[in-house]
Amino acid sequence: MLDIFASAGGLILLVPLFAAIAVWIRLDSPGPVFFRQERVGRAGIGFRIHKFRTMRNDPGSAERAITIGADPRVTRAGRFLRRSKLDELPQLIDVLLGDMSLVGPRPEVPHYVATYPEAIRAKVLSVRPGITDPASLQFRNESELLARAADPEREYREVVLPAKLRLAVDYVDHATLAGDLRLLGLTLRMLVTSR
Repeated sequence: MLDIFASAGGLILLVPLFAAIAVWIRLDSPGPVFFRQERVGRAGIGFRIHKFRTMRNDPGSAERAITIGADPRVTRAGRFLRRSKLDELPQLIDVLLGDMSLVGPRPEVPHYVATYPEAIRAKVLSVRPGITDPASLQFRNESELLARAADPEREYREVVLPAKLRLAVDYVDHATLAGDLRLLGLTLRMLVTSR
């Protein structure tokens, strides 16, 4: 109920902001307003996540699963949208469609989900993925963190992803409505204060 009413209300209230961002994206670089990517949802069912496009739409420069530091593919509008996390707002559509929840483990691409240990995969995929979760808050500056690594892909697979999965398992084991409301509050405060 919270997901349905909050996502529907949020989408209605954010129509002017969505329109302004859409115009900015189109003026900044040619291509679609939205970026769609295959993610793994509850029970291992795939869905295509919605985000505002933050990268050039040139052939051969499709958005990878991870983005590192000052990626040259990121547009001027995209840099602001990523830094402010406004690129994530269209995921309210995925919440309304039932593919995601407001709070839950962040959905990953199939490539990384295939590397999850079996017991952890079953637990993490037992709930709907969310727009925010404890890992989203802890790894808010993930691209900057990976940019400092000698091998960003390896750093993600061997350090960041296991840490995210530990947080996801802990979330699933202890999820409550009060806890979800607290995470939503922390996320909104982070967006407003950039901390």
